Amino acid sequence: MAGKTGSHEAFEREEVVAGPSNVSFGRTFAIIFAVIGIIAAWRDWRIGPVWFLVPAAAFAAATLLRPDILAPLNRAWLRFGLLLHKVVNPLIMGAIFFLVFTPMGLLMRAFGKDFLRLKRDPQASSYWIPREPPGPAPDSLKNQF
Repeated sequence: MAGKTGSHEAFEREEVVAGPSNVSFGRTFAIIFAVIGIIAAWRDWRIGPVWFLVPAAAFAAATLLRPDILAPLNRAWLRFGLLLHKVVNPLIMGAIFFLVFTPMGLLMRAFGKDFLRLKRDPQASSYWIPREPPGPAPDSLKNQF
């Protein structure tokens, strides 16, 4: 068994994140800069396409000739992405919770809905819900795993 939890899964909090290869990093940035440079030339942006096409050519040349020189940029970009994840992810999850789930819960409560049947009923003899049809035979569940 893995870990102290007695489970088959490992629940450690730190996950090792492997970044992309230097070749795919260089290719991606070369394509992005080239596309932005082409759009800048096509739309006649005030900042010229040279400011994008030169880095595109530099990334393409480095990718084809010596991808190892892109390693520091690749690591820096990965660290920036992980930092962005730590900041943006809680914000997005909080926004989803407070803008979607909280209003939905308040609406359900306002209309008296109790889908989880959490309301206390002192007169109830049991909170079990009878199942119709009754379900599988009890002896069919002996060797589940």
